[in-house]
Amino acid sequence: MEPVFFVLAIMGCGDGASDCAQARIEPAHYATIQQCQAAMPAALARNTDVDYPVVSAACRRNGPQIVYRGAVRKRS
Repeated sequence: MEPVFFVLAIMGCGDGASDCAQARIEPAHYATIQQCQAAMPAALARNTDVDYPVVSAACRRNGPQIVYRGAVRKRS
């Protein structure tokens, strides 16, 4: 089974940080959420060209998921 890792999504949002949409994903993968969050300031500085009034970032888990009793849960 492939490993679980985190990716840093760059989000473009309307005024007031509403109606956000994923603009791009940073190419790096992070082993922990803490590593991903620590990389956010530099990633935001590299992505100021996103054509939205507000640019934000979010760490997302990426990897296999397992279904238990009809509910999807991400592996930890």
